[in-house]
Amino acid sequence: MTVLSVNLNKVAVLRNSRGGGEPDLLRAARTCLDAGAHGITVHPRPDARHTRAEDVYALAGLTREYGVEFNLEGNPFAPPRPGYPGFLALCEQVRPAQATLVPDGDAQLTSDHGFNFARDAEALAPLVATLRALDCRVSLFADTGADVARAAAIGAARIELYTGPYAEAFAEGAAAAAAASPAANASA
Repeated sequence: MTVLSVNLNKVAVLRNSRGGGEPDLLRAARTCLDAGAHGITVHPRPDARHTRAEDVYALAGLTREYGVEFNLEGNPFAPPRPGYPGFLALCEQVRPAQATLVPDGDAQLTSDHGFNFARDAEALAPLVATLRALDCRVSLFADTGADVARAAAIGAARIELYTGPYAEAFAEGAAAAAAASPAANASA
């Protein structure tokens, strides 16, 4: 069955850029859930430009209240800092239904590539095991053409594809070619 999980990061970005509490992230989440969404997704970053740790705690309670999935995205290698306990610590505290691991850094405006499983699988494996022990389904952010068998071998239940190259090809009128050969867009 296909279900919808709404990503609320841009609502949080708008709130943060304005200062204060508007737009209200919890009200936005309730609106989505009341309209029939099956889950909420957020990507708290260590620099707090999107959802913040306190948002994660509040949204975890709300998704439990509604009985829907909570998907927490983040870089498991980013160190804790004031206001951000670290991705694994957040997962331990709120126990999301899904933890999506993303290789982003503070300097990136948005996620712009996936994990390279040939390089990263060994470092990811114990993190995936830790998250699975918390009863989190684990998804890994990957480029198209990634070795999904390797992701499965380290315990990932899902992958999320980075579609930036496809979006660029679509804008240039070459979407069919991009979709036909996903390996051409894969990272080495």
